[in-house]
Amino acid sequence: MSSPSPSSPLPQSLVLLGAGKMGGAMLEGWLRIGMDPAGITLIDPHPSDDMVGLAAAKGMALNPGPGSVGDVDVLVLATKPQMLDTAAPAVQALIRPQTLLISILAGKTLGDLSARLPNATAMIRAMPNLPASVQRGATAAAAGSGVTAAQRAMADALLASIGIVEWLDDESLIDAVTAVSGSGPAYVFHLVECLAAAGKAAGLPDVIAERLARATIEGAGEMLHQSSLSPATLRQNVTSPAGTTAAGLEVLMAEGGLAPLMVATVAAAKRRAGELSG
Repeated sequence: MSSPSPSSPLPQSLVLLGAGKMGGAMLEGWLRIGMDPAGITLIDPHPSDDMVGLAAAKGMALNPGPGSVGDVDVLVLATKPQMLDTAAPAVQALIRPQTLLISILAGKTLGDLSARLPNATAMIRAMPNLPASVQRGATAAAAGSGVTAAQRAMADALLASIGIVEWLDDESLIDAVTAVSGSGPAYVFHLVECLAAAGKAAGLPDVIAERLARATIEGAGEMLHQSSLSPATLRQNVTSPAGTTAAGLEVLMAEGGLAPLMVATVAAAKRRAGELSG
């Protein structure tokens, strides 16, 4: 595969620090949209066997020796947040004047990064979520003041390889993002559990209730993905007046029903995100 042209938003050289589940998902996305694997360097003290095999198959450098990495257009921090202090000296050595730093470290603000990595003048903080592993992620990103328009376009192309990207004008909104899209997949998985349990309580065999609940959420999600209609319109379209769906929604939409419960859920997650980043 040839290198991106000079006009391409994809970087010529990229270092991924941390090739775990999320880092690996992002890497797959970059390769899928055409980034030259020869321009990618992977740094991970404990790479999985799959990652070792992928690096060898694609010709990507894996854990090269000190000083062997040249100019770096983009450096992506995808380690565990608690590893930042330990990794900072090695990261500092990789940063060049033109290097864009993209961090997906939960709880680490642009200020935290700047304090530990003073060489970085262009930084973006991003919060992807678990469905990035199936290219259906939702990522929010906030750019520091030193990021150029070209660097933001480059970051947008890289992050969009795993799903949608929403840019935030205010970095402080990352805690709300964490509470909605970051933690949101777990809420949906729990909804499947609850719907299955309700089916069992209504008399369905356990296995059938679980399969129906799972397929229902999968199908509804795909309808959202394919349709330009709002969720409210989709809901109304499947709700016949005085029908069974209307009877169920009357409970969910009652005072004290799902809406205030979800507000409280997101508020609790946002509050905890603030505590962890504080």
